[in-house]
Amino acid sequence: MVVSSMSIISTLIFQPPPSIFMTAMSVISFTSLANAGISEIRGKHMQYSKFRNFNNPQKSALNSEKQQQVVTLSGRTGMLVAYTPAFVAALTSLLFFPHQDIRSLLLSYALTLHFLKRILEVQFVHKYSGGMGVDTAVPICLSYLLSTGSMIYGQYLSSQGLGFPEPAIDLKSAGIVLFVIGISGNLYHHYLLSEMRVKPGEEKEYKLPKGGLFELVICPHYLFEITTFLGISFISQTLYSFSFTAGTALYLAGRSYATRNWYRSKFKYHFPNNLKALIPYVF
Repeated sequence: MVVSSMSIISTLIFQPPPSIFMTAMSVISFTSLANAGISEIRGKHMQYSKFRNFNNPQKSALNSEKQQQVVTLSGRTGMLVAYTPAFVAALTSLLFFPHQDIRSLLLSYALTLHFLKRILEVQFVHKYSGGMGVDTAVPICLSYLLSTGSMIYGQYLSSQGLGFPEPAIDLKSAGIVLFVIGISGNLYHHYLLSEMRVKPGEEKEYKLPKGGLFELVICPHYLFEITTFLGISFISQTLYSFSFTAGTALYLAGRSYATRNWYRSKFKYHFPNNLKALIPYVF
């Protein structure tokens, strides 16, 4: 009964994968991202931003020895390595397949705009004080590149009639609205974070973020990033795009939970108890 209901829902809203490859990628994307989110909650963090060199202090000597063997990039360069290949893949799809159907075209434009925004933020908005190991930058890069390529490829197969018919419920318009809200809210809160960064010559001091939804949650930029990808999955309406979005949401939920705990440890007596991790008043 449950399986039958899920099948009906997926057919009405999200097209099932049109190939074995896309089925496998759907499972891999969701599982790997969800597992990364669980790891964040358990204290094993992706080594960037404030969680660089944060893992188990009992292994600090071993970690230090390993870090000496890993090439370290500047934070800015590491993020450019992470985002640029996905941007190039999305842009290439527009250049080489300009006469796609409307859904495929919207998807390619949305992905191109999303990663272009990321690159511009890296260059002109974010302020970096630390580095990023190649062993962190490369997996993030591959994740974004593979997911972007898979979304575009899966959409291409569906548009060529190799998948299933168009979903009965069209979510493209809702997807565009969510995408615009997500990308705008994410940019705004990244700007607020950048305004908190220590200016050259100033003493480093941690502060609780203020303004916007920072008054309610510690990671509103993650909430809007999830909204962005939810919009993309509504534009695409393939099960792969939804699987990636669901996995991303679980990863960012884990990351925001860990970030909230990090801030609580820094501001033990001044941390507002009503300040949630990701979703206002809920989580």
